[in-house]
Amino acid sequence: MKAKLVSYTVADISEGFEYNELEGKGLFGLSKRLTIQPEYQRNYIYAEKNREAGVIYSLLKGYPLGIIYFNSLADDKLEVLDGQQRITSFGRYITNKFAIKDENGMEQYFSGLASDKQKIILDSKLLVYECEGTETEIKEWFKTINIAGVPLNEQELLNAVYSGPFVTKGKELFSNSQNANIHKWSAYISGSANRQDYWERALEWISGGKDFIGAYLSKNRDNTDISEVKNHFENVINWASEIFIEVEDEMKGLEWGRLYSSFHEVKYDSKKISKQVKKFFGDPYIKNRRNIFEYILGGCTDLKLLDIRIFNDADKRIVYEKQTTQAHKKNISNCSFCAIGNDVNKEKIWVLGDMDADHIKAWSKGGGTDIKNCEVLCKSHNRAKGNR
Repeated sequence: MKAKLVSYTVADISEGFEYNELEGKGLFGLSKRLTIQPEYQRNYIYAEKNREAGVIYSLLKGYPLGIIYFNSLADDKLEVLDGQQRITSFGRYITNKFAIKDENGMEQYFSGLASDKQKIILDSKLLVYECEGTETEIKEWFKTINIAGVPLNEQELLNAVYSGPFVTKGKELFSNSQNANIHKWSAYISGSANRQDYWERALEWISGGKDFIGAYLSKNRDNTDISEVKNHFENVINWASEIFIEVEDEMKGLEWGRLYSSFHEVKYDSKKISKQVKKFFGDPYIKNRRNIFEYILGGCTDLKLLDIRIFNDADKRIVYEKQTTQAHKKNISNCSFCAIGNDVNKEKIWVLGDMDADHIKAWSKGGGTDIKNCEVLCKSHNRAKGNR
């Protein structure tokens, strides 16, 4: 890949700047010669944490913005390879899309800024490398770049590698923060649209797992129809919302795609499930509330999902001492299961380390993790007891 160093000013790059409010991305600059956000680029994210104001302060203080990379195309056209966040930030400011606070704490749009400060911004020089290479070379280079200290995440890299009509259509739907469905989706999915989290989940669910997203994108790269992804994604979300009537915070980020694949053919009574959810959420002995939903979907059989609170060491020792004292008096084992047996352990007194504390009445049958409901058993009998 070839690269040549070219000097531009902020004024040069901002000439003819266009920004799409709906999609949240810079479109063109450099008098239409420059495409600011090509298909393989991430969405604009600097506005989310006020980083865009930092770009303007840097220009006013004369600080360099770092090296920017353009990809040279045919017909004297260019596209941003690295630097679109910085370019979009100063382009948005110059076109009065946001304000910054001056030294007196007053908000100042570019049009209201003192002329000398306007000149400092517009005359700021940018160090730009214009690169030429094959698509593979350009994208390999793009994968190695960190944009202003914000590393590309895994899905942003995949978008770059498999850029094309399919990724473009997918991002238009799933990576558009103005999409009215985002509010509903956010109850089940962690992350943000701008960082490709919804798009990634949709691809993960339809492809069968994160490890298969790349292959799925490769197969569909030139496809302009994303209905398969869209329909499956909506099926998963609608299925979850129909079964679990109340939306709980613990639902966010669960593996809904896997749960849908495992349980969507099972018939559920949503009203009954609602009562179960409330019951389990009110149970102080459940340590892992996030797994309550999978526990219910699976028929309330896999107790390991809930990580039921166990008896503490102090309670275990108190119960051990009591049982052992009684066992000595009766000349039987201090494990109640051994004591009723007929083998050599019928009268064995186990040491504390060889015994486990367990519920006398199983938690699943209403028994609490209370010292009154605690017994100690030898390890082999405790494992054999199971959920009885």
